[in-house]
Amino acid sequence: MNNLLDLLISTLTQGLVYALLSYGVYITYKILDFPDLTVDGSFPLGAAVTAVMMTSGFNAWLTLPASLLAGALAGLITGIIHVRFKVRDLLAGIITMTALFSINLQIAGSNLIVDRNTATIFTSPVVEKILGSTSLITRKLVVSLIIVLLAKVVLDLYFKTKSGLLLRAVGDNSVLVTSLAKDKGTVKIIGLVISNALVALSGSIVCHEQRAFSSTMGTGQVVFGLATVIIGATLFQKFDIIKGTTAALIGSIAYKAVMQLAISLGLPANLLKLITAVLFLAILIFGNYQKKNAGRIIQKGSSHA
Repeated sequence: MNNLLDLLISTLTQGLVYALLSYGVYITYKILDFPDLTVDGSFPLGAAVTAVMMTSGFNAWLTLPASLLAGALAGLITGIIHVRFKVRDLLAGIITMTALFSINLQIAGSNLIVDRNTATIFTSPVVEKILGSTSLITRKLVVSLIIVLLAKVVLDLYFKTKSGLLLRAVGDNSVLVTSLAKDKGTVKIIGLVISNALVALSGSIVCHEQRAFSSTMGTGQVVFGLATVIIGATLFQKFDIIKGTTAALIGSIAYKAVMQLAISLGLPANLLKLITAVLFLAILIFGNYQKKNAGRIIQKGSSHA
């Protein structure tokens, strides 16, 4: 029974940690309509910065803003390449992602392990003081939940500001943004900066959780992010009161639960990427089917009117 509870807590924690990545992909995919492959580079970038800082003796909590800034810089570069140099969005992300692979290697090498005696955000003195003698797995859940909910609240508040409303308008109606005498390119860059900052923060927390950095840990993360966003959007497409960030958060948890179920059923770990691809395809097909079905219902309704 305790093993099952630990497994559930661990799965929930994983879903929460990666929800930050889902927030970032939600901004680029759902709001900006921007296929940003920078994610596969900015995620390990956050982990690389974190691993180096921790092994160098920095306070664990300082790694979070440092990773945010590193990810923001990655998003800024992609934005400048796309907006200022007129490179197509997909190619701009590929260029930055490719460059970041080498940069991450320069920062932390191909692999970097954080010593067990080094305090993480989950084992820092302030967390141990507040949470007392609770187990490490419980501390990971509580700390991850607080960070993810805080990020969600900040994002939701930002989307209500003038800058946030302009960001949301760019993907839907860029002409409107231009008519308001605003540079849609600058708004796109802001969105990419925020998105990749959140992705890098997710990578940072994963590094704290796993106590390790790997140069390949970013592979397929953009697919994961897209899958979680689409899962959330599909689950709550009929509920307008559900915020996009909430849908992305629940999508991330649901995705990790499915992956954990696959592992529990005995599927080998080296097939997880294949499972991810199949699940992503199934979600897309289901989403397209629902759209077609909704279109038929609207057509029938209009024909009877």
